[in-house]
Amino acid sequence: MIAAALTCVAVLLALAPAGIVLATHARGSAVVYGASLVATLALCVIALSVLLDPAHPTLSTTLPVGLPWLGAHFRIDPLAAFFLSAINFGGAAASLFALGYGRHEHSPGRVLPFYPAYLAAMNAVVLADDAFSFLVAWEFMSLASWALVVAHHRESENVRAGYVYLLMASFGTLTLLLAFGVLAGGSGSYDFATIRATHLTPMLSTAVLLLALLGAGSKAGLVPLHAWLPLAHPAAPSHVSALMSGVMTKVAIYGFVRVVFDLLGQPEWWWSMLVLAIGGPSATLGVLYALMQRDIKRVLAYSTIENIGIVFVGLGLALAFKAEGMAWVAALAFTAALLHVLNHAAFKSLLFFGAGCVLNATGERDMERLGGLIHRMPQTAVAMLIGCVAISALPPFNGFVSEWLTFQAILLSPQLPSWGLKLIIPAVGGLLALAAALAAACFVKLYGISFLGRARGEAAGGAQEVDRFSLAALFALAAFCLVAGIFPGLFIDALGPVATAMVGNSMPHQAGLEWLTIVPIAESRSSYNGLLLFAFVLLSGSIASIAIHRLASDRLRRAPAWDCGFPDSSPAIQYTASSFSQPIRRVFGTTIFAAREIGEMPPPGSAAPARLVVDMHDLIWDALYAPIAKAIGFATERINVLQFLTIRRYLALVFVALIVLLLVLAI
Repeated sequence: MIAAALTCVAVLLALAPAGIVLATHARGSAVVYGASLVATLALCVIALSVLLDPAHPTLSTTLPVGLPWLGAHFRIDPLAAFFLSAINFGGAAASLFALGYGRHEHSPGRVLPFYPAYLAAMNAVVLADDAFSFLVAWEFMSLASWALVVAHHRESENVRAGYVYLLMASFGTLTLLLAFGVLAGGSGSYDFATIRATHLTPMLSTAVLLLALLGAGSKAGLVPLHAWLPLAHPAAPSHVSALMSGVMTKVAIYGFVRVVFDLLGQPEWWWSMLVLAIGGPSATLGVLYALMQRDIKRVLAYSTIENIGIVFVGLGLALAFKAEGMAWVAALAFTAALLHVLNHAAFKSLLFFGAGCVLNATGERDMERLGGLIHRMPQTAVAMLIGCVAISALPPFNGFVSEWLTFQAILLSPQLPSWGLKLIIPAVGGLLALAAALAAACFVKLYGISFLGRARGEAAGGAQEVDRFSLAALFALAAFCLVAGIFPGLFIDALGPVATAMVGNSMPHQAGLEWLTIVPIAESRSSYNGLLLFAFVLLSGSIASIAIHRLASDRLRRAPAWDCGFPDSSPAIQYTASSFSQPIRRVFGTTIFAAREIGEMPPPGSAAPARLVVDMHDLIWDALYAPIAKAIGFATERINVLQFLTIRRYLALVFVALIVLLLVLAI
């Protein structure tokens, strides 16, 4: 199996140089994306065969590449199998979508070579079983995704997004390099089996936790390491945006879980406080940032920060319960986190695909120039509605199940002996509840402004439905969101081997319960039945529809719509994205965004319109990143003088540097 998995990765790598040649052919994109679809589907099947067979042994192999004394170690255990399934599920959906979307790409030569390489790198990270192979694959993943972010490099915003992303990716790789260096210790053994057998001091273990949190958190988009994410995700082509948001962030989560839950051994209880203190605010701030946006893809990018925060809350809870010896609750929290990893990969990819369909049909990402698309793109509108309901954590779709399980774990926190955890976990639960409510408002805004009402411009008015490949990808993911919400027990049981390997226990078996109910703790305490809920929604909706159409009067009545006393047929009188979020901005804006509303009134007698300008700031960028950028700019201006030295001075600098290095070695 592992040989087959590595062969699929090699095929994806081979497609990269082939993409350079095929980019000049009319059907080149279909060949690259079609082959990528086959390779990712094969990898998904391989991973599922390992994950769903409890008796399947852990697979491993070593290739004679990389460091001469180490080689390249690869391994598929239950954790790797789950993340391989999630990665290639998202990769297959993106490849299917790209079969149609790729036809509209103006610069295929800048996308086709890097797309399969990106998929190969993400798979290689998960397969790696030594630090060297892991870091090489991680950096390759960063570089391939950077090339895709700057594919449309003639737009200045995309170049800036790529620059910021590359800096943050380099920072993340550096911190992970240091983490593996501390894990390896003085022995210099970088294979994971040796690292697992090494026992670090509490101080060194804490250092590894912090470095892993910084390295993985910067790639996942945790606050305050999120600066690159809302810039890079919208800049990339839409199928790549779906991979970056729905898949690559899960590779970052895998890196954190592999280091902290696997390689570090038994955790300390207070480690969870660090993870919870970052995860909870990330969830709330992410959705607040999303609510303030007008660009569909930026809304989705900021929403990723929220969902990554939810996952890290689940992982923080699992750390807390595992440290206190409550493995059965740790299994609940850990399963909730991994289930949300899979769910987010599905509904976020669906929404980015929908945004790509809208962009192809209208050429617009600004919601305030859209509207009425439900009449012109009805199939896309249905799929987007399912995605918006799922990401809003409303039953019977999949987003509800994983967040509900997370809250079940939070409700068990009073059983923890530590008062610090008893205080912080309810606070984090409150932040998650607030984030859930704000997420619903956010996606009501996105769907209502973009798809309902009347077209606000000619582009939206002339939109047409997209191709069949794009629609197939949309409805495949929409069906998954529904199936995972109706039958969550099947997915929970599949995660049992992963939870057992990482936290020492798994949730009770769910598939054998009556009516496919899930009972995370005890039936007297809480239970959920997605199938019955779906049947109730379907039945009640059908009865209401029949009653309205059969029992109501069949007389046709026409009357003007309520217009608040202003009978104007202009689409400009509709709600806009900015006006929808204004009440929330006035509640949170002054504190979180330093928001100001500036009214510009014309002088008396002037026919000029009044204007309202909203000024908002990213306080984290202003407080953290802007000073660093200013300091770097100042330093580089001073160091620039080194370009203009004479050869004798260059030789003197080399001699001084050599003396300093020798002194360091001697000390």
